Amino acid sequence: MGMTMTQKILAAHCGLESVEAGQLIEANLDLVLGNDVTAPVAIGEMKKMKVDGVFDKDKIAIVLDHFTPNKDIKSAELCKCAKEFSKENNITNFFETGEVGIEHALLPEKGLVVAGDVVIGADSHTCTYGALGAFSTGVGSTDMAAGMATGQAWFKVPSALKFVLTGKPAKWVSGKDIILHIIGMIGVDGALYKSMEFVGDGIQYLSMDDRFAMTNMAIEAGGKNGIFPVDDLTIAYMKEHSSRDYKIYEADEDAVYDETYTIDLSTLKPTVAFPHLPENTKTIDNVGDVKIDQVVIGSCTNGRIEDLRIAAKIMEGKHVAEGVRVIVIPATQKIYLQAIEEGLVTTFIKAGAAVSTPTCGPCLGGHMGILAKGERAVATTNRNFVGRMGHPESEVYLASPAVAAASAITGKISGPEELGL
Repeated sequence: MGMTMTQKILAAHCGLESVEAGQLIEANLDLVLGNDVTAPVAIGEMKKMKVDGVFDKDKIAIVLDHFTPNKDIKSAELCKCAKEFSKENNITNFFETGEVGIEHALLPEKGLVVAGDVVIGADSHTCTYGALGAFSTGVGSTDMAAGMATGQAWFKVPSALKFVLTGKPAKWVSGKDIILHIIGMIGVDGALYKSMEFVGDGIQYLSMDDRFAMTNMAIEAGGKNGIFPVDDLTIAYMKEHSSRDYKIYEADEDAVYDETYTIDLSTLKPTVAFPHLPENTKTIDNVGDVKIDQVVIGSCTNGRIEDLRIAAKIMEGKHVAEGVRVIVIPATQKIYLQAIEEGLVTTFIKAGAAVSTPTCGPCLGGHMGILAKGERAVATTNRNFVGRMGHPESEVYLASPAVAAASAITGKISGPEELGL
């Protein structure tokens, strides 16, 4: 029986010639990730294990990004705990304010993940790194503690769904629209504990930023991971950002998939997820008249340079609608600097937007953009659960940077076409 791409990576990391769906394995890890919310819990659990330090100081990353720059005393104490642990264990990849970025944008940028890796992170959106042809998945803080101590983690080998992407997306259709379309199609539990494997000739039209957005949101369909095949674009990205060796795995021709979906990208339209689930999707021509109070452009899904360029192109020479708050958050310091150098930050500020230092901030209702009762936000983030961004009676609408930027200008959920673009 053939193996999927994910199954081949897992087999290689547990020393087996082959694995099959449902099999329990213990795999060696290439990277263990934690942040300011999850790492302190893992550190507490690791202390209970009474082990002598971490398994490899170069294969652990601790990124203080969720409530930073520290919004209150509690967040400051969490960061202090993570910082002291990192110092005690000489953790090579420790990042805090000034050097920090949103973890799932920062790690690929720093070259810490390459094709063929197995990565766990105490954050559900760790599945982002599948864009690079790696197996990466979110785990609990206890599993993170065990990973830091032993360099291993156990998995149940996932079965897989195949998504065959064909055709070329229209001008304003991005990776965010594609993954929202998929989640709307299969539901938030449609890929429960399965590997979402993307293939097809349509991939050639997707940038790395598109792919990162898609694998990032695999978890929103319940997926164990999302993964793309390694092509020339992936290799070019890895060579630019990393000096590490990578290994390319390809699915067998007779690999088994639970379901195969074929999606013609040329037929898709900008897509918005209405409250309160990512599966509650509508295309831009069916959203109706939804007035908004806030727009957030950023997050580990859509805070990369391409996202900011798209938003700036739409907002240039215009001003945000009266009564609308617009918050733009570059995902890393490097992206922030690049946005300054390219004049994107100037465009945002002239348009009436606020620009923040890198942080997860409003995505999880942390800070930098909390919603009041009854307020509505269009966000390029990845979740719109009840109370996700503030008051339980507020509403979050998930969209691409293009739709978010256009909505900022009109004051209601809108596509760029409504601005004549």
